Amino acid sequence: GTLTRAADLMIEKGALSVRAICTHAILSGGAYERVEKSKLQELIVTDSIPLKQKSEKIRVVSCAPLFADVMHRVHTNTSIASKFIM
Repeated sequence: GTLTRAADLMIEKGALSVRAICTHAILSGGAYERVEKSKLQELIVTDSIPLKQKSEKIRVVSCAPLFADVMHRVHTNTSIASKFIM
């Protein structure tokens, strides 16, 4: 509930919209309901952990292209630094 409460508070304090990004979304208990009822516009998660439910507010992004590119780079002795350094 921390994420959804924070999103609701940000909207109350004047934010026009709130999106959140989670690498590994462990949505347990009433998390799906809280996300749906919250002021979050969107929750973006990776597919590293399968979701149990679908939600209009949750967008899943695949890790596969990143993993495939890193594996190819390791196999061909090419640097992977550019994938992880911003």
